[in-house]
Amino acid sequence: MYKAFLFDLNGTMIDDMDYHIRAWHRILHELGADLTMEQTKKECYGKNHELLERVFPGRFTQEEKDHLSIEKEKQYQSEFRPHLRLIDGLDEVLKMYHAAGVKMAIGSAAIRFNIDFVLDGLNIRHYFDAIISADDVAVSKPDPETYLRCAELLGVDPASCLVLEDAPKGVESALNAKMDAAVFTTMHVAEEFEEYPNVIGYYADYRAFRP
Repeated sequence: MYKAFLFDLNGTMIDDMDYHIRAWHRILHELGADLTMEQTKKECYGKNHELLERVFPGRFTQEEKDHLSIEKEKQYQSEFRPHLRLIDGLDEVLKMYHAAGVKMAIGSAAIRFNIDFVLDGLNIRHYFDAIISADDVAVSKPDPETYLRCAELLGVDPASCLVLEDAPKGVESALNAKMDAAVFTTMHVAEEFEEYPNVIGYYADYRAFRP
């Protein structure tokens, strides 16, 4: 039914969102933001620069945002590196659908620095025919640009793509791109996605994922 799978990265391929949230909470707290961990979690979508602008409107220059972004990712990578692994069953899914000729891409709001950390750390880069990062789009999710660019690079009709996501904003991005979505409940519960008619199913991991 689907000619291409478009993967979000963090929380969808690896279960690492807690590490991102903790790194952001620590940095934002040091910068003077009085946010709880739950409030920080709600801000963890889109580009790093967009998050900083939401929390501190107009405070930082582009250069300062770049510096803070890299500092946050260094903290995240240092803490998560010992736990870097694919979500259960994903290794088999990648092998099986790659062999079946299903095209695969990554569409993530992460910067290339983080995407490379995962792909090279797990030696899975060869499965993906296209990669769209935060650096490659003007506006991040829930804007459809990320996933539409993935489909364009793969040469596949958006309607033939299945987006794999863990976050409501990502599923909204897929909906805006007129794509179906499979939801992985690593950080959010199914009830948080009830407003999205493009969800085809919910999965705790990839062991039962056979769309």
